[in-house]
Amino acid sequence: MSFCKDCIVAVRQDGTPTGRIEKIGGVDTYVALPQGDYPKDKAILYLTDIFGIKFPNNQLLADDFARNGFQVYMPDYLHDDPVNDALFADPNWEINRDWFPTHMEEYTRPLLDAVIVGLKERGITVFGATGYCFGGRYSLDLAFENLVHAIAITHPSAISTPADFERLLSTSRVPLLINSCEVDLMFPIEDQKKADEVLGGGKYKWGYERTYWEGCVHGFAVRGDMSDPLVKAGKEGAFKATVEWFIKYL
Repeated sequence: MSFCKDCIVAVRQDGTPTGRIEKIGGVDTYVALPQGDYPKDKAILYLTDIFGIKFPNNQLLADDFARNGFQVYMPDYLHDDPVNDALFADPNWEINRDWFPTHMEEYTRPLLDAVIVGLKERGITVFGATGYCFGGRYSLDLAFENLVHAIAITHPSAISTPADFERLLSTSRVPLLINSCEVDLMFPIEDQKKADEVLGGGKYKWGYERTYWEGCVHGFAVRGDMSDPLVKAGKEGAFKATVEWFIKYL
């Protein structure tokens, strides 16, 4: 795959998704493919936030990665049971009590593994993983096991700092990009700095970089308000950094 500095297409916030949902390894998966020729042995796993594969913003982001030359697969590891705004609006609903217990690793990870097996059966041998919020945890897990070749995590959640980064340093050969932001209860600035302390300055020889987006809050890269110039810059900048990361390492 060959790219120049102007090859990266800007991300969109609105529009009509152009991919499709199909079964891979028995799991519903949103598939976005580039137009024209593309490497058939390389793919990006798009690991979603808690809003899942049918959320239009996730589909549009997957489409935008495909517009930059990558085939993209977004598995429904949430068992078609994502969170939605209506649930948050219900005062009797509590995410940690009513949702997370049935979406822990033992329920979700087998679906992700099944999709990876299915993609390997299709001839894909080189994987990148881009994980947003909830999906950041799974991207790291794949990197711990060296099942992917590069990962990018954006406003990740469920990260144990510094333990996860120390584990990455000791077990993984997978380059890591983190797209972080100013206001993030799930991955606050002190945790961002800890990641730099553990992996930065060449300590993680396989490749480490962290971007930081001022004026942005957790979720900015998927659900950001594009009328805010800082959020728009963060969303588009994180997307551009992720594409460049995969161009470099896949």
